[in-house]
Amino acid sequence: MTYPDLTLFGHDPWWLILAKALGVFVFLLLTVLTAILVERKLLGRMQLRLGPNRVGPRGLLQSLVDGVKLALKEGLVPSGVDKWIYLAAPVISVIPAFMAFAVIPMGGEVSVFGHRTPLQLTDLSVAVLYILAVTSIGVYGLVLAGWASGSIYPLLGGLRSTAQVVSYEIAMGLSFVAVFIYSGTMSTSGIVAAQNETWYIFLLLPSFLVYLVAMVGETNRAPFDLPEAEGELVGGFHTEYSSLKFAMFMLAEYVNMTTVSALATTLFLGGWHAPFPISIWEGANTGWWPLLWFTAKVWMFLFVFMWLRATLPRLRYDQFMALGWKLLIPVSLGWIIVVATTHTALSNSGYPAWATGLISTGIMAAVALLLLGRRALRARNLRRNPVQPAQSADAGAFPVPPMPVKESADA
Repeated sequence: MTYPDLTLFGHDPWWLILAKALGVFVFLLLTVLTAILVERKLLGRMQLRLGPNRVGPRGLLQSLVDGVKLALKEGLVPSGVDKWIYLAAPVISVIPAFMAFAVIPMGGEVSVFGHRTPLQLTDLSVAVLYILAVTSIGVYGLVLAGWASGSIYPLLGGLRSTAQVVSYEIAMGLSFVAVFIYSGTMSTSGIVAAQNETWYIFLLLPSFLVYLVAMVGETNRAPFDLPEAEGELVGGFHTEYSSLKFAMFMLAEYVNMTTVSALATTLFLGGWHAPFPISIWEGANTGWWPLLWFTAKVWMFLFVFMWLRATLPRLRYDQFMALGWKLLIPVSLGWIIVVATTHTALSNSGYPAWATGLISTGIMAAVALLLLGRRALRARNLRRNPVQPAQSADAGAFPVPPMPVKESADA
């Protein structure tokens, strides 16, 4: 099998480049419309109700009708907003969401009207860093929306989204380092080709788990949907938005969900490679079949997003920050040290990749067990010898009236 590499890109005719760009746009748009409907149906089933079932057969046209309704509603601009920034914020949020998908490999090399081309719009030697950079720009839309709305709740939502991206993008970036060490490249097509024999979810499980948590925090989805917490901030950064502008924020959220799911598929689940036992068939990874395997893996991650929303309550803000800074980032740094040491030492000695991955995971598991044992020991000692609260220096400084005594009826 011939895997696409960087030399195959940049030689397509203009009409093929436009066709691939249009194909990516349509793929994302259809995925968003389907994901919204499937999510509402799943949430309904998980909450013992039906979900949308009125518009179209079994409610299948509900997402389309909602999109048309939002597009045709009157666009209100509240007084007191910074108008141009207020109008530009949804655009700044939605455009980077589509741009990030340009370097995602959706399949191998195919023939389109006699032209051999990879099922990928383009690729870069630093494609994964490009995705990180573009998705970081998208948060500017949320911050500017909160600031330009001229209201307290959107401003708080914008500030929260900033802190959230700073906290969890660090952990997300660190989870990629082990993948770069094993694959030897930052090109997405090269990373997929490096997983021909063994997927990185088996070799780099801690990196995958860190990325799984970080991608939920990065997309502002439940239980990490603090920038738009309904119970606290009304609607967060999009409180003052309606009609098409609100629809653009929703579109950006679901496109970002699709992008991080596709990135997880590319980095850890072998990209467009067919899963076992389908991979036994020789033609499983040729032609247009890889597009089917890629789409199925992306939808598996989208289902996880929906499942989390139906299952877990929203975290407190301090819990959310502690998870990112006190757990994910230290674990990622420790894992990078273990992987870099073992991979360099063992691969130079001729050990296969699965052996180095197994040893690295074993070392990380042993460290985790030691830390958990130490924590359990401290908790047991604390239960045996509880710490008495210190007496305040001001105790008794203010007179406290005695508790009233309830007189009996006989008195």
